[in-house]
Amino acid sequence: MLMLATIVSSGVEVAEVFGDRCDHAALLAGEEAAIRGAAPKRRREFTAVRACARRALARAGFQPVPILPGPSGAPVWPPGVVGSMTHCDGYRACAIGRAELFAAIGIDAEPHDVLPDGVLSVVASDSERSALAVLAAQCPGICWERILFSAKESVFKAWFPATGRWLGFTGAEVIIDLAGTFAASLLVPGPVVGGSPLTTYHGRWVVERGLIATAVVVPADTRADPAGAGRAASPGPVSRP
Repeated sequence: MLMLATIVSSGVEVAEVFGDRCDHAALLAGEEAAIRGAAPKRRREFTAVRACARRALARAGFQPVPILPGPSGAPVWPPGVVGSMTHCDGYRACAIGRAELFAAIGIDAEPHDVLPDGVLSVVASDSERSALAVLAAQCPGICWERILFSAKESVFKAWFPATGRWLGFTGAEVIIDLAGTFAASLLVPGPVVGGSPLTTYHGRWVVERGLIATAVVVPADTRADPAGAGRAASPGPVSRP
């Protein structure tokens, strides 16, 4: 099973690639213009993640279209689609869903490694840092600080298309569970989903092949799947070699 598929809801289509496969796939005309003049590394990432996007869209029954960056840099999806892209060294991925089923999707991938010095104090509150210390004592083999960072990135990617507003790292308080889930309680007014303001984003995380992946999936009807959870939870930390 695809790594990302283990942490998204049924009905979300995903595509991912490890290593540098797809880095030199063909771009469509509008995409070529959007990436013209970019550094080679940026071009490779841009190209590969769009190859993933077209595979995911095809699985959902959509025709291939250019996936152009909007004014903020976030991808502009075709009508009827919500989605998210991510890439880090050695990994590119995309997750999409039909808008009638999902209000938002956010994914992020990071190396399974400690955060650079000074980053945690910027992204985490005192209570979040205390909770991370507890998790580290319970399961010291996991880079919990990086999972927190990735979870907040996924929350932002789900938040921004619905609001058009910036959400800083201190705009949500994230609680991570050993079983591979997390909850991000908004500390600012959230978007309206299904007629009600959204107050909490629910997501899942996985550690596999030296990578961390996180995902937030918001159903269009939050009463149908209030947790926005992926497939069955694991009994312990979601970590595989």
